Amino acid sequence: MGQIYLYHGSGGGKTTNALGLALRSVGHGNRVIIVQFMKGRKDIGEYKIAKRLHPDYEIYQFGSEDWVDLKNPSEEDKRRAREGLLFAQKTLKLELNLLILDEIGLAAYYGLLETDDVLELLRNIPKKTDVVITGRKVPEELIDRADFVNEVIDVKHPRNITAVKGIQY
Repeated sequence: MGQIYLYHGSGGGKTTNALGLALRSVGHGNRVIIVQFMKGRKDIGEYKIAKRLHPDYEIYQFGSEDWVDLKNPSEEDKRRAREGLLFAQKTLKLELNLLILDEIGLAAYYGLLETDDVLELLRNIPKKTDVVITGRKVPEELIDRADFVNEVIDVKHPRNITAVKGIQY
């Protein structure tokens, strides 16, 4: 335990991979906390299932319902991301088996968070806690720090696809 898993790349499924690990971990009676950066929609499956899987599965969001303007993130977006990072630091003091930091890589890549602050968080992971990091783009320093790195590549997808409830969200 105490391993860092990173899912990044242009393809879909990074968060889905992390959620698969969450489901597997909860199935073994482990405690999982998900911290979502830059996300605030409450109609997504991973948020809606939380009440049914509680207390083994918890999810917290630190974003608005609108997606962040990555070319020009607002001060509010940065504030929310910093709040999420502080919350993640506090969760490491709990009896926790898996901590998922969804989109923290992207938040660091686009400057909503300082990469050094994310690395500091990762230095303080208890041996009993595994961590999953996701993000389409992530700083090289996070790739170097992770124990397992998986790149999800977009090989093929339909041009005009409508997001399907239960599949894409």
